[in-house]
Amino acid sequence: MEKHKKNRLATFDWVNNTVLVLVSLICVYPFLYVLFVATSDGVPLALGQVTFLPKGFQLRSFEYIFQNPRFNVGQGLLNSFLYTLLGTAVALVVTYITAFTLSRKRFVHRHWMMRLFIITWVFDAGIIPQYIVYNMFHFVDNPWVMIIPGAINTQFLIIARTFLLGIPDELEEAAFIDGANDIQIMCQVYLPLSVTILATLGTFYAVSIWNQYLIPQIYLKSNELKTIQQVLKNVVITDGSSDTTFRNVVVGDVTLNQHNLKSAAIFITMLPIVLVYPFVQKYFKKGILIGSVKG
Repeated sequence: MEKHKKNRLATFDWVNNTVLVLVSLICVYPFLYVLFVATSDGVPLALGQVTFLPKGFQLRSFEYIFQNPRFNVGQGLLNSFLYTLLGTAVALVVTYITAFTLSRKRFVHRHWMMRLFIITWVFDAGIIPQYIVYNMFHFVDNPWVMIIPGAINTQFLIIARTFLLGIPDELEEAAFIDGANDIQIMCQVYLPLSVTILATLGTFYAVSIWNQYLIPQIYLKSNELKTIQQVLKNVVITDGSSDTTFRNVVVGDVTLNQHNLKSAAIFITMLPIVLVYPFVQKYFKKGILIGSVKG
C-alpha cells in the first residue's frame, strides 16, 4: 500500500513538472522568437524560414538601431533609465512614509485619510482635467511628470500599509520606552524588517514607469525627453508617409528588413526589465502574501 502511494506521488510529481516546463516554454517562446527574428538574416526571414532558431545569425540589426540617429534609441534608453531609477526611489520613499503614518493606531485621522486615497483609486477624473492640473503645475514637457504625479500608487500603498500593520506593536512600544521618536522607529525598527515588501513594490514601480507610454506621449513633447517606449512606437508603428518607414538595408554582407529592425527594437526595450526579475523574484510571493493577509 505504501509503495503504491509513493508511485502515485512520483507520477503526480512527474506530470506536474512536465506541465510546468511546457507552460514555461510557452511563456518564454515569444521573447525568444523576437530575439531569433532580430538576429536572423533578412533573406531567410523574408522567405518565412525562421520558426525557432535564427537563420544566418547576425547582430547588425542592433548595431543599426543604435547607430541610426533618426531612431534616437540611445537617448530614449537613457531617459527611461533615469525616469525609472529616480521615480522608483521617490515612489518607495513617499509610499513607505505614507504607509507607516497610516498604519499607526495612535494617528487618529488614519481612517478617513485612507478613504481619500481609495476614492482617488476608484474614481478617475479623465485625461482632460488631468492635463489642466498638470499644466497648472508646469508638468507639460517636464521630465518630473514621470516622477512626481505617480509617487503614490494606492494599490501599493495598501499593500505596504497592511504589511506594516502585521509587524507586532511590541517592537514600537519597546523603542518608545528606549526613547526613540517616530522617525527613529520607522528607520531603525520597521525599515530593516521591510526589505521584502520594498523589493516587491520597487519592482512593480520600476516596471510601471519603464512601460509607461500614455503619460510621456501626452506630456513629453521634446525629442530629448522622450522615453524608450515612445522611441519603440516610432520604430514599430510605421506607415507609408512616415520618415521612419523601413526599407531593406544591407550592412556589410547582411541584409536587414523591417522585421529584423522592429524585433531588435522590441528586444532592446524588454531586456532591462527582464534582467531585473531574477534578482527580485524571490521576494514577490512572500511580499505580496504578507501584504494581503491582514486587513
